[in-house]
Amino acid sequence: MENELLFHGNIEKGKLKTVVVTGATGAIGKAISWQIAEKEGYMVIMVARDKSRGFEAVREVRHRSGNPNVYCCLADLSLRGEIEILANSISMPVDVLVNNAACTPIGREETRDGIEKQWATNVLSYYWMMHAFTPHLKEAGSSRIVNVASYWAGGLDLQDPEFKNRQYDNGSAYRQSKQADRMLSTAFAEKLKPLGIAVNSCHPGEVNSKLSNDLGFGGHESPDKGAETPVWLATTSVGLESTGRYFEYLKERSCMFSHDAAAVKQLYDLCESYG
Repeated sequence: MENELLFHGNIEKGKLKTVVVTGATGAIGKAISWQIAEKEGYMVIMVARDKSRGFEAVREVRHRSGNPNVYCCLADLSLRGEIEILANSISMPVDVLVNNAACTPIGREETRDGIEKQWATNVLSYYWMMHAFTPHLKEAGSSRIVNVASYWAGGLDLQDPEFKNRQYDNGSAYRQSKQADRMLSTAFAEKLKPLGIAVNSCHPGEVNSKLSNDLGFGGHESPDKGAETPVWLATTSVGLESTGRYFEYLKERSCMFSHDAAAVKQLYDLCESYG
């Protein structure tokens, strides 16, 4: 029954670690969810925008992992109000938050709040989710955030992040969003470290997916391969012992964007200005 697939508030599952995965119906998000679900001792909450796709993904992950403790929560993460409702609906500690939601419309689109869609989904949702779930992560004790970014990053324009003055190009919008994700990871790592919350970002690999196809790339890696680094950060000691770091293919890499402290602060303040 569909009701059994939805997450209903505080589900008591003993000592299971709770993991929230956004963008969970996409190729990489679904692979992240099942790879975590197949590990012993985890409950996975898959956040989806579309109900039918969300339920289908939960059924697939449950079947593939053999773990019945996989549920769906519905939310459009491009809207701050829905993120707040989502956070309030999960009334329990969260051990791991995996921010993975992303989109890359071919033409410039706006959310119903009037924000350019890639900026809202790929960047602001990460910012809003990290803020909204800080109490849940703090309650869990030693917890972590994994932000799925990309090595294909750059060109962030803090004066025109929504392409109101520049000509919109989905590749340019995507690249700047992934730069922003890496920088926000550094900002939140510093802010959340005193609370025992680690924050890291990573490149998931060159996966053949709808998103990569929309960007004009085929991708030569499978979703399962692309999920390896996010899952590694989400479930091993590395993701707790490190914070404010950037990883590619199970190895830490230097992130030139995160070294610019002034720009990181400017980005954080810009995101904060959206409310």
